[in-house]
Amino acid sequence: MRIRNFKIVHLTYVIFLFSFLFSNTLAFSQNTTIIPGAERLELYLNDCKNKSVGIVANQTSVFQDKHLVDVLLSENIDIVKIFCPEHGFRGDAGAGELIADGKDEITGLPIISLYGNNKKPSQKQLEGIDIMLFDLQDVGVRFYTYISTLTYIIEACAEANITLIILDRPNPNAHYIDGPTLENGFESFIGMHHVPVVYGMTIGEYGLMVNGEKWITHYFNDENMLKVIPVANYSHEMIYELPVAPSPNLKNMSAIWMYPSLCFFEGTCMSLGRGTDYPFELVGHPELSNYDTTFVPRSIPHAAPNPKLKDQKCFGCNLIGQGYEWRYTTHELNFDLLISCYKELQEKDKFFIPFFDKLAGNDRFRKQIIDNESIETIRESWQVDLDNFKKIRSKYLIY
Repeated sequence: MRIRNFKIVHLTYVIFLFSFLFSNTLAFSQNTTIIPGAERLELYLNDCKNKSVGIVANQTSVFQDKHLVDVLLSENIDIVKIFCPEHGFRGDAGAGELIADGKDEITGLPIISLYGNNKKPSQKQLEGIDIMLFDLQDVGVRFYTYISTLTYIIEACAEANITLIILDRPNPNAHYIDGPTLENGFESFIGMHHVPVVYGMTIGEYGLMVNGEKWITHYFNDENMLKVIPVANYSHEMIYELPVAPSPNLKNMSAIWMYPSLCFFEGTCMSLGRGTDYPFELVGHPELSNYDTTFVPRSIPHAAPNPKLKDQKCFGCNLIGQGYEWRYTTHELNFDLLISCYKELQEKDKFFIPFFDKLAGNDRFRKQIIDNESIETIRESWQVDLDNFKKIRSKYLIY
C-alpha cells in the first residue's frame, strides 16, 4: 500500500491529544483497575466444579496474559467443548469467512463453529454439557455479530435447560447511544433485534435484555439459570483499551472507536481499507478526486482474502489514528464523510449496495441521504425510537 501526503493526525489533533494526556492521565490508567468478569474466578469457579463445561470463546477470551480456556483447565475444570463465533477460536478468520468445526491444536478440545450454516448450537451439540460459559469481547455495535451469537446461545441453552454464565467485558463504545433502530423486515445476523446501531451496553447487559424482553423463542424464566459475572471497577463512561484485537480488521483502538460510523461504507461501492495495513482507517474509491491519499487494496490471507476494489488505486481520506479524537470529543455517530462521498461520486445509483440497508436496519436512512436531507433532520427522525429503547435498556443496566 502507498499513501501519499501521509499524516497520521493533523497538527490540531496532536496538540489536543498531548493536552488531554497531561490533564487526564487517569483515563489511560483505568485499564489497571478494570477487572473483566473472566478474571473474577472466585465468582464462578465453584459453579463449574464437578460439571461438564462448554465455553463460547475466541482470541479475546483472555485472563491477564493467558487464554481463559488454559486457565480453567489448570483449575481442573472439565471443559468438554469449545464453541467459536465469526473469525474463529484463535481469531484468524476474516469477516464472512467460513469457519469449520475442528480441534484446538493446543488443548485438543473439539471446536464447534457458530458461524456459517450453524449459527445456533443444535441440541445434539449441547449434549453432555451441564453449564455454558460465554466470554467474547464485544465492541458495542448492532452489526458486530458477537451479540447475535450470544442471542443464539441464550436461546439454545434455555431450550436445553443448561445454565449460562456470561463473563462480562467492558464495551469500548458504551459511552453513547445513537443511530437508526432496526425495523421489522430488516432482521439478519448483523441485526437481530430492534436496537439502535450503538446501544451503550456491555454484552452481559445486552444478554439480560434479550432474555428479559423475551426477544427469543426460548428464554430463561429462572434468573439463576442466566448469570452475568460483572466487570469490577467499571462504568460505561470509562475509557477502556482492549488488550486483544476483537477481529482481524479491527486492529487498534482508533479503528474500534471509528467503526460504528465508518462501517456504513461497507454498504457502499467504496473501500474501507480492507486489504491494507489500516482497515477502518482509510476510505477511498478510484473515482474520488478531491483527496490526496492513495492506497491499493490487496489480498491478505484470512483478514481480507478478496477485498473490495482489489488491486485498484483508490483516492480517499486518511483517518489513521483519528479515532482517539473521535472518542474524546464526540458522543454520536459521524456521517459527514459518508454523505460528502455520496455527493462527490458521479454514478450515484451505484454508490449504495443492498448491504447498506442491513447495516442501517431500515431503508429510510439510505433514502434520506439520497433525498439530501440534513443530518440534523435525519437525527431527529431517530429520536422517538432512541427514547423508547433507552427505557427498555434502563431495566438491565449493571454499571
